[in-house]
Amino acid sequence: MPVALLPDRALVVVTGPDATALLQGVLTCNVETLQAGEARLGALLTPQGKILFDFLVSRIPDGFRFDVQADRAADLAKRLTLYRLRAQVTIAADPAVAVAAAWDGAVPAAAEAVADSRHADLGARLYAEAGAFSADAAEADYHAHRIALGIPEGGRDYAFSDAFPHEALMDQLGGIDFRKGCYVGQEVVSRMQHRGTARTRILAAAYPEGAPAPGTEITAAGKVLGTTGGVASGRGLATVRLDRLGDALAAGETPLAGDRPVQLERPGYATFAMPEAAAGAAG
Repeated sequence: MPVALLPDRALVVVTGPDATALLQGVLTCNVETLQAGEARLGALLTPQGKILFDFLVSRIPDGFRFDVQADRAADLAKRLTLYRLRAQVTIAADPAVAVAAAWDGAVPAAAEAVADSRHADLGARLYAEAGAFSADAAEADYHAHRIALGIPEGGRDYAFSDAFPHEALMDQLGGIDFRKGCYVGQEVVSRMQHRGTARTRILAAAYPEGAPAPGTEITAAGKVLGTTGGVASGRGLATVRLDRLGDALAAGETPLAGDRPVQLERPGYATFAMPEAAAGAAG
């Protein structure tokens, strides 16, 4: 059972009698249906529908806990405070609790565990006071596991304030509720869903000749298809324009990340349409 401490993650808590109503009106995910023991993907968007923050949200007594990138925790608390108005809520970072991940087995008894609902093989998130239990895996092991499953993370695989939720696969990972009421950026997200206009997606990437640095341009025949994200053990994630990839495959072109070939695939859990090479185009 690998357990990895995640020092790059921190917690923000929102408590009070109006916590559910406040969050339901600003987040992409549905907090009303959030079950005890579940960590659900969600995001806070710009009015234009781009991701400002991504996080895992779970229930605590009298409110909710946000598992967010550590260097963005204070900014998330500040942004949520802007939406508070007269709501009876308290919003604050919680530096006393450490974040860890466990997969492929049981979890330490000293930690509170919540199931990571993005993918069954991601296992659980663990929350406990620092030093409450020891880890037998490194942070890099967790990210290699996440990347192998094709699960993107903001700040590592895509840039905040630049990607739409569909591009970051939030529609595939349960991070958007298309049936609840309005939230910040909802009109843009709903339009992309109903019109099928998400031309850019994060794809799984394999690098048979070695992985390039994150942020490397992916090209084919001199045209930019996208950029690479995080990498681990010869695999990675990449943000790619599907229409341009389709044109390249139809023409028999090999996508390159820098000067290295890259094989691009839809993550195994995803259901969106992928372009295919035309019969007889390559060779």
